[in-house]
Amino acid sequence: MGLRTITCVLVCFIVIFGFSAQSTAAADKKTNYFVNKDKLPFDELNGLETNRYWGVHKGAGYRIEVPERWNGELVLYAHGYRNADVKELTVDNPENLRKYLLEKGYAWGASSYSTNGYDVKQGVMDTHALGKFFNGKIAKPEQTYVVGHSMGGHITGVLIEQYHNTYDGAMPMCGVMGDNELFDFFSDFNLASQVLAGIEPQFPAVDNYQTHVVPKIKQTLGLNTGLLTAEGEMLRDLTMYFSGGDRPLFNLAFSSWKNFLYTLYRSDFSYGTPGNIIDNTDSIYQLDSNPELSVEEIELAEKIPNITADPQAQNINGLSKIPSISGELHQPVITLHTLGDLFVPFSMEQMYAKKVAANGDSDLLVSRAVRAVGHCEFTPAEETEAFADLVKWVEKGIKPEGDAILDPAVVNQENFGIKFTNPLRIYDPLHSSGE
Repeated sequence: MGLRTITCVLVCFIVIFGFSAQSTAAADKKTNYFVNKDKLPFDELNGLETNRYWGVHKGAGYRIEVPERWNGELVLYAHGYRNADVKELTVDNPENLRKYLLEKGYAWGASSYSTNGYDVKQGVMDTHALGKFFNGKIAKPEQTYVVGHSMGGHITGVLIEQYHNTYDGAMPMCGVMGDNELFDFFSDFNLASQVLAGIEPQFPAVDNYQTHVVPKIKQTLGLNTGLLTAEGEMLRDLTMYFSGGDRPLFNLAFSSWKNFLYTLYRSDFSYGTPGNIIDNTDSIYQLDSNPELSVEEIELAEKIPNITADPQAQNINGLSKIPSISGELHQPVITLHTLGDLFVPFSMEQMYAKKVAANGDSDLLVSRAVRAVGHCEFTPAEETEAFADLVKWVEKGIKPEGDAILDPAVVNQENFGIKFTNPLRIYDPLHSSGE
């Protein structure tokens, strides 16, 4: 994917993922959502004979596909975020994996969920319900896997913890594995931008934030021209350490994503929960690799207001609208994440790996980095290789290789992520060097 394509993707995200207070209110009114049954039917892939099922179950649309020579195993797919203002519920096929799964004999199923918006709780319940529906309509699978992209990665992470006896393996991709921390990242970026631009920091965003405040930030920090001021360079470095540390492709990522990150600063940060979910009291505003805070870093932190989440907005245990992921594993998990993603940054995987390690479950987690800048910018080869390795791990006990994503000395190496990138993207410096 070239830079022009990345720019197009970002513009599409701005349109599709535009947040508003009205969106979150609408997300709670499930009766406003509907499934267009005429759009549920789907065709078989060329040369692959399958039995295909579609319909509505518990208010959610679904698709199920079972190959003629079914191997007795099921893969549930969890899709990513849908704008809460969009009332139609739609189903995504697992496009990168579908052909591989069917050729290997796997059945798959996908739900639209019965709401749109950032409603992980509903996605968990509807995806789990679809698996139970499959048991009754087709047969009880010998093994059940769950995979998902973006918010679907968040759903996958929660699903395997809440129903850990049901799922044999999982593959969250570009997932929000740091749960609420993602929204703290959006806020920290914007608050730091305001401070570095000499603007009194505002939380939540004022009504004219996008039209009056953001242009001043961009002009002051040199973000419009690409010739960053000293303060603009500080913002770039701060974003790097917030999003995963010094790593390949970050400068290209910052250039590609910096404008989009301002669109994610809202006038309401409840996302349909009982109150504000943002909490930056544990944020570290780091400008270099030295963990010991400098005077400059301390002064920056002092200018950024402390924001505390409403107690009722974050539910540590069980299912809330935006549930936490504990990192407690009972089955093998492989994660994929692109290094340059700043919509759901690479740091989400690092947070997840730390939680898993704290629970003593690192032997059940493999993390893989992909050298790409786009959100969920994976190739079929990358996804199918990871899934094949996951199955081998589950069924034969052979743990696959991964990347040492928690070791800064490894992450900042020039060729980090090359092992599981297939192929190298045309914009990658290693591509032009012939590696």
